Amino acid sequence: MTEQQLVYRAPGYALLDDNRVFTGNDAFAQARLRPRRIQNQFWYDLNTEPLADLRFAHVSAADLVSHQLEQLWHSQRNSIDEVIMAVPPYMTSQSLSLLLGIAAELKMPVIGLVDAATAATRREYKGGVPLHIDIGLHAITVSRMGQPGSAKVERSELLEGSGLTTLYDIWIHTIAAAFVQQCRFDPLHTAETEQFMLNHLPAWLEVAARQDRFSIGIDAGAASYTAEIDSLDLVAAAAPVYQSLAGKLIAMCRADEVPALQLSNRVGTLPGLADFLQARVGGEVFMLEPGATLRGALARVRRSADASGVSLLRQLPWDQTAAVVTTNRDNLAGSSAPTHLLVGHDAYSLGTIPLVIGAQPGTVGRVIDLGSESPGVSRRHCEIKLIGQQCSVEDFSRYGTFLNGHRIDGSALLRGGDLLRVGSP
Repeated sequence: MTEQQLVYRAPGYALLDDNRVFTGNDAFAQARLRPRRIQNQFWYDLNTEPLADLRFAHVSAADLVSHQLEQLWHSQRNSIDEVIMAVPPYMTSQSLSLLLGIAAELKMPVIGLVDAATAATRREYKGGVPLHIDIGLHAITVSRMGQPGSAKVERSELLEGSGLTTLYDIWIHTIAAAFVQQCRFDPLHTAETEQFMLNHLPAWLEVAARQDRFSIGIDAGAASYTAEIDSLDLVAAAAPVYQSLAGKLIAMCRADEVPALQLSNRVGTLPGLADFLQARVGGEVFMLEPGATLRGALARVRRSADASGVSLLRQLPWDQTAAVVTTNRDNLAGSSAPTHLLVGHDAYSLGTIPLVIGAQPGTVGRVIDLGSESPGVSRRHCEIKLIGQQCSVEDFSRYGTFLNGHRIDGSALLRGGDLLRVGSP
């Protein structure tokens, strides 16, 4: 990438033929035609172990990464003097060491390694807590950014099984169902039409993000078929993934904090997701432009004075004007705030006097005693109370309080229908 434009992009796909390895767009174009020869987890799980498929036991994820990096490097090396790598938070120290070793074998002049969320966060969010959200093939990544005078990763969380491969499968089946219903034609019946849908799906999703309804045409032999797709149907199909992401964001943001949701371009263009998060999480949404992560890395990462090695940067100075978060979390209050806590068959009313939950919460005030034999439950585990028109849960425990499956960060706001868990399942 140059400072002006993105010059190369390819998905993390590999096609293992009998004699050759194809990567990137060439492999993606065969993903539904030759699915048993496709690999797409080698970046996500970069290691030197042989692939599980016995036909390709002589190949490892590291070999496939090397193939794809070599393809990229050969296409661009004549115009590149220095390389900066922005890496996702799921890459372990071992994976990063392998990546740098592969780059060295290819004689790539790597001068910097930076966390992708840090590279993308180029300004302060005054009055808010930045939560950077990005998506890869197999996971959504959420990074809570500190703001100690610069962009710094406080913690990163993964939503595994919620990446683009999962969403693409959901949306392909949703679109196929529309064709069956409207035309009595099933585009999943042949690999060719299924591959056609996969190839065109990113463009269709861009249309769905702008329009309430749009048409899709598919040619199958001598016949042509057209279906009308309702964008809300795509949003509804992806609701379990969207809801899981919203739950993760709520759990990572304390009750008294206003989230500044920084969405990468890949996330921001997913149909209906930005509006869903705005309504469910609250705060304010900030959409990044295409290539924002790479531009942020290019502008701020410099060659280290110590040329003997490259370390991972998790903190960088801001280089853009600060944004002021002007919205709040009122959308979580009012009629959506819970009025009772249901424990088994018992309902406890919620009010300004805290409702304390624990293994031995005492006898003063309002308490729910879960018993001293409850594993993983602290004596005074957590408390729930109303503050104005909002309801919050505050955690005091050693083992954590979980909101909709996600461990909260000290405290969190609650809505009707939320599920709290304490102790070991």
